[in-house]
Amino acid sequence: MVRLRQDTLLEKNELFKECKGALTEQYVLQQLKTLKGIETCYWTNDHSSAEVDFVIDTGSDVIPIEVTAEINLQAKRLKGYRDKFHPRCSVRTNMADYSDEGWLLNVPLWAVGEIVKNTGGR
Repeated sequence: MVRLRQDTLLEKNELFKECKGALTEQYVLQQLKTLKGIETCYWTNDHSSAEVDFVIDTGSDVIPIEVTAEINLQAKRLKGYRDKFHPRCSVRTNMADYSDEGWLLNVPLWAVGEIVKNTGGR
């Protein structure tokens, strides 16, 4: 919709560096929207000093999801949400491999459509 040329993504030029976060969030949202019965929301605290990219309601759980475009193994925003709401599971999605840290499930970007399946048993 923004008429972004393919070579911008493939060659990772300066424009790509500026908008890769927004493009990655858009990709994740599109993947989440394909999941039946999943409502997507955004969360920010009262002072707008903390945020979580997506919060989904599976019917049995509310799951916060942090999205990053690179390999980012920190989850500062999710920790703040977790301290306040104590969800059974939190999800970080990025370019890293799948890992399960107990409170945090790292889901690679290519597997975003499997989030509900991977968090269902928690």
